[in-house]
Amino acid sequence: MRAGVVVAAQPGVEDLAVRAEELGLHSFWVNDTPMVHGDPFVALSLCAKATSRIRLGIGVISPALRSAPAAASGLASLNALAPGRIICGVGTGNTARRTLGMRPTTAARLENFTVALQDLCAGRLTEYREGDRVRDIRFLHAGAHVNTADPIEFVVAALGPKAAAVAGRRGTGLISFGLLDPTAWHALHDTRRHAAQGTPHDPDSHTDFRADSYVVTSLHLLDEDPHGDAARDATGHLVLSLLAFAADTAADIPAFAEQLGPEEREAVRRLLDRRGTTATAPDRYTKLYPNYLGRIAPQDRDLVLPSLMNTLALVGTRDDLLARITTLEQAGVDELLIQPVIDPPTEMTLLAKLLT
Repeated sequence: MRAGVVVAAQPGVEDLAVRAEELGLHSFWVNDTPMVHGDPFVALSLCAKATSRIRLGIGVISPALRSAPAAASGLASLNALAPGRIICGVGTGNTARRTLGMRPTTAARLENFTVALQDLCAGRLTEYREGDRVRDIRFLHAGAHVNTADPIEFVVAALGPKAAAVAGRRGTGLISFGLLDPTAWHALHDTRRHAAQGTPHDPDSHTDFRADSYVVTSLHLLDEDPHGDAARDATGHLVLSLLAFAADTAADIPAFAEQLGPEEREAVRRLLDRRGTTATAPDRYTKLYPNYLGRIAPQDRDLVLPSLMNTLALVGTRDDLLARITTLEQAGVDELLIQPVIDPPTEMTLLAKLLT
């Protein structure tokens, strides 16, 4: 299986990209969560100039936060800096929207957005709509402002069938956060395949794009207590992201919280209390999402439950990790992306030793 890394945009991010390239990793991604992290286009511009081989990804752009013309311009500009090395993840904006106190957009809007990005980044006309006004648009740049000749790889963020079907119809790959269940991956791939079979073949729309699958997680090699402080610190950002989502959506998506066990629901309650908010407070997002996907505070280690660590992250001995990774590869996952927060260079080195 290939290996890559996902980080938050911040000063010095290009140094991590250089190190990832030196280690032989396949891709280097930057989050797009505007109110929590820095700007991915700025960060990846620095990475593009500092590297020569590694693929550079944005995970993930939402049509509810960026217009298609603006997003396509940013992507094609990156493609001019790093020809043929750009990957664009697109999604409904689950976290990026919820950090604003808003809901994600729809699968239909996601699909229209993906169509527009694919068309524009390949130099084609596409339909652009604002209210009742519809126009065909394309890049009007002359010279080397943007690169529409080298293909950009697109992947759709998916945890369920609606987004996977969009990927199938648009001929894109998949990316999923914390999805380590091989059965779930088989279901996503089946949905994507069936959706693709029902779509008329359009060589102008599909042949430029790869259809690989990526999973984002964290990695911790055990040499101590499997649920001790070191393991909790390495995986806690993933666990707290799930607990924050459960706390934020308890009122409008009660089915999600109901799927959790008693211990997990109690952890959600403690998180709300600890952050000084409630599941129905209109401003709860301002209390739940600060430091999202950042290193957890020591006082929050008790919220990092073993059950959630094992569900969302890869924790174990070398043999344990390789066995789980092999199972994911057999389920159709092409690349393992880790999101390091404790010591990124060391965690990237561990990943490289395991998989490259």
